[in-house]
Amino acid sequence: MTRKYQILGSGPRIRGARPHASRANALPPLLALCPLLLLGCQDRNVSAATELPPADEAAIARLAPASGSEVSGEVRFYPGGDSVIVLVEAEGLETGMHGFHIHETGDCSAPDASSAGDHFAPQGNPHGSPTMEQPHHVGDMGNIRADGNGVVMVQLSFDALSLQEPNSIIGKAVIIHAQADDLQTQPSGDSGDPVACGVIQAPANA
Repeated sequence: MTRKYQILGSGPRIRGARPHASRANALPPLLALCPLLLLGCQDRNVSAATELPPADEAAIARLAPASGSEVSGEVRFYPGGDSVIVLVEAEGLETGMHGFHIHETGDCSAPDASSAGDHFAPQGNPHGSPTMEQPHHVGDMGNIRADGNGVVMVQLSFDALSLQEPNSIIGKAVIIHAQADDLQTQPSGDSGDPVACGVIQAPANA
């Protein structure tokens, strides 16, 4: 089951270099406001925000633009007991929903990020929604929503992800796509070209 917290922000909030630890520590109090902002935050997958582990326990992917986009940002993956908490901060996106996946090869060198290969699916399952009960790609993370300023600031949690072998996501690529994932079309949800790609690096304390 995927739990989602959506925070709408503006571009200046994430532009420029900022200490990673302060950014991680600042988000949970804001996320805790979501139950009060029913129209802005809540959907059927929202539940109470959890405090993030220390920043040095997170695996991190720094996003680079792809397919001629101007997207930038980073994605952090924190151990969360039986799940992995995913913190996304990105800007430069078109307003609306964007497919969000982990791909099998940690290589973002191609201009269109095609070097990252297909979705990460070590068991060979079909593509689908991360909330579906049927088996699906490990790399299926559904969609993220960019606000009117093209900014995403969101915390997610996925039971299927792991930072440990045998199906670790360390060294894989995380990709944001140009369009929404329809969660059905094989093999990748008809989510369009990659517009951002980053290789997931091991936690600093690993």
